[in-house]
Amino acid sequence: MQNKVLSVREFFDTNAKTLALEQLNEPLDGSLPITVPDIHRPGLALTGFMQNYLNERIQILGETEILYLNARTKSQRKRDIDNLFSVPLVCIIVTRDLEVPEELVKAANEHGIPLLGTSMLTTPFIHELTRYLSDYFAPTEVVHGTMVDVYGVGLLFTGKSGIGKSEIALDLIERGHRLVADDSVLVVRKAEDILIGRGHEHLQHFMEIRGIGIIDIQAKFGIRAIRVQKRLEVAVNLMEWDAKKHWEREGLEERHSTILGVKIPQVDVPLFPGKNITVIAEVIAMNHMFNVYGYKAADRFNQLLIDRMESDRRTRHYLRYDTE
Repeated sequence: MQNKVLSVREFFDTNAKTLALEQLNEPLDGSLPITVPDIHRPGLALTGFMQNYLNERIQILGETEILYLNARTKSQRKRDIDNLFSVPLVCIIVTRDLEVPEELVKAANEHGIPLLGTSMLTTPFIHELTRYLSDYFAPTEVVHGTMVDVYGVGLLFTGKSGIGKSEIALDLIERGHRLVADDSVLVVRKAEDILIGRGHEHLQHFMEIRGIGIIDIQAKFGIRAIRVQKRLEVAVNLMEWDAKKHWEREGLEERHSTILGVKIPQVDVPLFPGKNITVIAEVIAMNHMFNVYGYKAADRFNQLLIDRMESDRRTRHYLRYDTE
């Protein structure tokens, strides 16, 4: 996982259409790149209050800031704008197609700071901009495995190379489930506990099956057999059968896998000839949904055993002293 950096030029080229951006001065490469997904409205900085002036963020000037500048005298306006440029900036974006004061354009040119404008209203623009930046700077990790949407649950199949991850996914697809990514899954952390899995752009929905080669899942099974991305909810770790290993049988012990700092349930599944792992994968997905809705079969079964033993104990106690 590496720290990402986004140049203002790349940001502009990527979002000029979707965010209705236009270039208001010449430089598109400022002294600072974009390194954080947050924005800043420097209203207090214009007035000279420089504490907590977050200059590493994109600066947004909306109607309030522009009205404030236009209400100032020429000398006051110059002083206020000098406050704005007293530290290095990433770029400045003026919303609502507002007329930009000449002093602001001149100062941006002198300091080599990109000055952009947009026709969007301030609040919707901030929402769209933040959404784009949050997605761009979201922590990512590439995981070796195959991801399938099974009954709406994102299952990530992991295991050593050649153990059969792709073959299991192919069988699930044939049964009507949907492939997200094969061999290499790009995992993105969208929130504190939300992981999204997707395939690499170049791999798309191609799959490698040993003995056959590369197959195109979308071409063979149709658009309903694929998904661009899916929330990752359960890790299914495929392992070779080992008679000496203690395998979970009751389901009372919960195992977890950690990806990008997020814990997700993990199920270790032993493989041996004749085992129908496809049906087991479907049961894993359904069992996860039961757990989400608060029903755990293992806990229910355990409680039934406890209740039964308590009932038997009471019956034996009664019969022991029932001498009539």
